[in-house]
Amino acid sequence: MTESTTVRSEQEIRDYVAEIVGELAPNPDGVAVDGASRLVEDLGYHSLALLELAFTLEDEFDLPPIDEATARLITTVESVAGHVVNVLGERGDVAAA
Repeated sequence: MTESTTVRSEQEIRDYVAEIVGELAPNPDGVAVDGASRLVEDLGYHSLALLELAFTLEDEFDLPPIDEATARLITTVESVAGHVVNVLGERGDVAAA
Protein backbone atom coordinates (compact mmCIF):
# COMPACT_ATOMS: atom_id res chain seq x y z
CA MET A 1 0.00 0.00 0.00
CA THR A 2 1.42 3.38 -0.94
CA GLU A 3 1.25 6.51 1.19
CA SER A 4 -1.41 7.95 -1.12
CA THR A 5 -3.83 5.08 -0.47
CA THR A 6 -3.32 4.99 3.28
CA VAL A 7 -6.18 6.54 5.22
CA ARG A 8 -4.72 8.66 8.00
CA SER A 9 -6.09 11.04 10.57
CA GLU A 10 -6.11 14.74 9.82
CA GLN A 11 -3.34 15.30 12.37
CA GLU A 12 -1.17 12.57 10.85
CA ILE A 13 -1.58 14.19 7.44
CA ARG A 14 -0.76 17.65 8.80
CA ASP A 15 2.34 16.31 10.59
CA TYR A 16 3.51 14.46 7.49
CA VAL A 17 3.02 17.52 5.28
CA ALA A 18 5.02 19.64 7.74
CA GLU A 19 7.78 17.02 7.65
CA ILE A 20 7.89 17.12 3.84
CA VAL A 21 7.89 20.94 3.80
CA GLY A 22 10.76 20.96 6.28
CA GLU A 23 12.78 18.38 4.35
CA LEU A 24 12.44 20.25 1.05
CA ALA A 25 12.93 23.75 2.50
CA PRO A 26 15.85 25.51 0.80
CA ASN A 27 16.80 27.38 3.97
CA PRO A 28 15.46 25.63 7.09
CA ASP A 29 18.47 26.47 9.26
CA GLY A 30 17.46 27.65 12.70
CA VAL A 31 13.76 27.77 11.85
CA ALA A 32 11.30 25.50 13.60
CA VAL A 33 8.88 24.24 10.98
CA ASP A 34 5.38 24.67 12.36
CA GLY A 35 2.01 25.73 11.01
CA ALA A 36 2.88 29.43 11.14
CA SER A 37 6.15 29.04 9.23
CA ARG A 38 5.99 31.08 6.04
CA LEU A 39 7.23 29.24 2.98
CA VAL A 40 9.09 32.13 1.34
CA GLU A 41 10.05 34.41 4.19
CA ASP A 42 10.92 31.82 6.86
CA LEU A 43 11.92 28.70 4.95
CA GLY A 44 13.51 30.26 1.88
CA TYR A 45 11.22 28.75 -0.75
CA HIS A 46 11.57 30.25 -4.23
CA SER A 47 9.59 29.49 -7.37
CA LEU A 48 11.51 26.34 -8.34
CA ALA A 49 11.44 24.99 -4.78
CA LEU A 50 7.69 25.68 -4.57
CA LEU A 51 7.17 23.68 -7.76
CA GLU A 52 9.23 20.83 -6.33
CA LEU A 53 7.11 20.92 -3.17
CA ALA A 54 3.88 20.90 -5.19
CA PHE A 55 5.04 17.96 -7.33
CA THR A 56 6.20 16.02 -4.26
CA LEU A 57 2.87 16.50 -2.50
CA GLU A 58 0.96 15.60 -5.67
CA ASP A 59 2.95 12.37 -5.96
CA GLU A 60 2.87 11.51 -2.26
CA PHE A 61 -0.86 12.05 -1.78
CA ASP A 62 -2.05 11.44 -5.37
CA LEU A 63 -3.34 15.02 -5.60
CA PRO A 64 -4.53 16.72 -8.77
CA PRO A 65 -2.32 19.58 -10.00
CA ILE A 66 -2.96 22.78 -8.08
CA ASP A 67 -4.37 25.75 -9.96
CA GLU A 68 -2.52 29.07 -9.89
CA ALA A 69 -5.21 30.93 -7.93
CA THR A 70 -5.14 28.36 -5.13
CA ALA A 71 -1.35 28.21 -5.16
CA ARG A 72 -1.14 31.96 -4.54
CA LEU A 73 -3.18 31.54 -1.33
CA ILE A 74 -0.82 28.92 0.07
CA THR A 75 1.85 30.83 1.96
CA THR A 76 2.38 28.92 5.22
CA VAL A 77 2.94 25.34 6.31
CA GLU A 78 -0.60 25.40 7.76
CA SER A 79 -2.10 26.47 4.43
CA VAL A 80 -0.20 23.69 2.61
CA ALA A 81 -1.47 21.12 5.12
CA GLY A 82 -4.99 22.54 4.94
CA HIS A 83 -5.03 22.21 1.16
CA VAL A 84 -3.87 18.58 1.32
CA VAL A 85 -6.39 17.72 4.06
CA ASN A 86 -9.23 19.38 2.10
CA VAL A 87 -8.46 17.48 -1.10
CA LEU A 88 -8.07 14.17 0.74
CA GLY A 89 -11.21 14.84 2.78
CA GLU A 90 -13.25 15.49 -0.36
CA ARG A 91 -12.41 12.05 -1.65
CA GLY A 92 -12.80 10.29 1.72
CA ASP A 93 -9.12 9.64 2.42
CA VAL A 94 -9.09 11.18 5.91
CA ALA A 95 -9.86 8.88 8.81
CA ALA A 96 -12.84 9.88 10.92
CA ALA A 97 -11.85 11.52 14.19
